[in-house]
Amino acid sequence: MNVTVAEERVNALLSYVETWVTDALEHLVISIILYVIVCLCLYRWIFRPLTPTLRSQRFPKRHRRVLLVSAHPDDECMFFGPTILSLCRREDCQVYLLCLSIGDHEQRGNVRREELFRSCQVLKMRPENVTIMNVTELPDDPGAEWKVSTIARQIEQMIGALDIQALITFDRDGVSQHPNHSAIYYAASSLCLTGTMPNNCKFYTIESTNLLRKYMSVLDLPITLLLSRNWFVLRWRDRRIIVRAMNEHQSQLLWFRKLYVLFSRYMLMNSLRELNVSDIELEMQLDDS
Repeated sequence: MNVTVAEERVNALLSYVETWVTDALEHLVISIILYVIVCLCLYRWIFRPLTPTLRSQRFPKRHRRVLLVSAHPDDECMFFGPTILSLCRREDCQVYLLCLSIGDHEQRGNVRREELFRSCQVLKMRPENVTIMNVTELPDDPGAEWKVSTIARQIEQMIGALDIQALITFDRDGVSQHPNHSAIYYAASSLCLTGTMPNNCKFYTIESTNLLRKYMSVLDLPITLLLSRNWFVLRWRDRRIIVRAMNEHQSQLLWFRKLYVLFSRYMLMNSLRELNVSDIELEMQLDDS
């Protein structure tokens, strides 16, 4: 008799758990479908001309001379593509790119240099606005520690020579956690902290995201618009331009980069953060802790 009662209780518990799991899965599926619909509707909405408060791009138009600093050939389209393409389409904006290495990690620097120029051409950049460095102290090697002072000197020279009004580069996490990317952030930050950065030049970083958001593509749009103050979002047909630019880097198109191209939000949108001295000091304190 006791065995029968115990079996009934176990069966009742299993039935309850099964019902709860089924209901939870149904609610999860419905929530995901609703979220996808919201994302797609929002994505269409931001390109409507009658939505001035919610636009596909938000970045000060007063910046007419912009310098982007990358670490390697292919960074320009893997991480900065939406920003470069959007700014290059502004008639009154000059966009410059400083790439700090020729990507010679596998002794293919000459090949990657040509790939960079072809990629920038696809992104509508003028060839004369693209500078690629080949400095011994800045090798293309994730195991090598780039000298912050060397990077800072290169950036400072470019800002002064080109009368740059906005500097855009990686943030502290470098999007992909690559140490060369992070080194550029610390170099640019040092210019701000030492007062070397001209007062009329603003400092922006491409925001890194967690792994889930990084590969959500258009589904990251509501989060980006909610959390960021500056952004560039491309139409889907313009995203194809970024993909074409990436395809110019044939020497780098391994299987995992093809997956990146397919799913990464950075092929469709960039969110940027403007940093001032107090922001940088706070981040340095976080590093120290």
